[in-house]
Amino acid sequence: MYRLLRPILFLLDAERSHEFVFSLLRLLYLVPGMGFLLHLFYAGRVPDLPVQTMGMRFPNPVGLAAGLDKNGECVQPLMDLGFGWLELGTITPQAQTGNPRKRLFRLPSQVALINRMGFNNVGAESFVNNLKKRRRVGIVGVNIGKNGDTENLHAIDDYLQAFRVVYQYADYVAINVSSPNTPGLRDLQEQDKLDELLLLLKHEQVALAKSAGVYVPLAVKIAPDLDDDQIATIARLTIQRKLDAVIATNTTLTRPGMAGVLLAQESGGLSGRPLKELSTNVIRKLYHQLQGEVPIIGVGGIENANDAWEKLIAGADLIQIYTALVYQGPAIVGRIVRGLARRVRTSGCTTLAEAVARARSGLQESKSK
Repeated sequence: MYRLLRPILFLLDAERSHEFVFSLLRLLYLVPGMGFLLHLFYAGRVPDLPVQTMGMRFPNPVGLAAGLDKNGECVQPLMDLGFGWLELGTITPQAQTGNPRKRLFRLPSQVALINRMGFNNVGAESFVNNLKKRRRVGIVGVNIGKNGDTENLHAIDDYLQAFRVVYQYADYVAINVSSPNTPGLRDLQEQDKLDELLLLLKHEQVALAKSAGVYVPLAVKIAPDLDDDQIATIARLTIQRKLDAVIATNTTLTRPGMAGVLLAQESGGLSGRPLKELSTNVIRKLYHQLQGEVPIIGVGGIENANDAWEKLIAGADLIQIYTALVYQGPAIVGRIVRGLARRVRTSGCTTLAEAVARARSGLQESKSK
């Protein structure tokens, strides 16, 4: 069905196409039984492939990356596509319009997107009001950031404010310090700034867990454009500050293998196929530093089960997709999960975690020979 719809959607500006699809989904869910049919057609074909991490049981390892549903407007329709969980946002304390349009570009020859959205969102309070309207079904993470007009000197205040507002409505919270589209944001990945941010958010997490009676895990999302020393520093800080996960990675400012590609020089973060190797290399190096002490959520250029497996073997515990959903449509979730389930069966293992651990061990043995 998506193969028929995609050429029409791709005639529209990328952001307008996104808005049209979301409007269509909301309208469809007003029709009695349509939600059930969507769930049956997509989620109903996704096998159970559970992953236990961050103190939660994820029904399968394929999540939706942040950025698609910034405002929590289509939680149930997206969950009915079969995702193991959704990450919503990025949400900032105050509503903001983001960067001027055009700010989202398709690069079909590269199966890629470039975006410079700039954290356009309705603000934390309105976001929470949207979440209150949904049925409490499935795991939902919330990605938080600072407002564009907030100087880095006061960035921590923005993160703390957003964290407090969304805390009781999120199954985990992701700290976005890696978007390339908010001026100065990536500077927060520097050692001293990141350490202070993680320390204060961790203190706030402990206080909120005590007052709310529920512990909400805290993750940090990092960039792919980091050198080995920066990756080692981030790994050390996540262990030291007892973060619950690292999300690797956000979009890249580089343009690998894209010389002469139309629109490649548009400013913004690149996602999709060209990002795959960059993100996998960061995951591999991060895992080498973390050694399983902190879970990794792998993101970047995943288009099929083989790509997902590569991320898992590199060190990821879970994976997320976004760009491939735009190009392939909602059936991609089931295809990836079914492909991973086949790998588990053929390996003779009973769980994905066991199959991944065995494959990692075999890879290490072959390297040592």
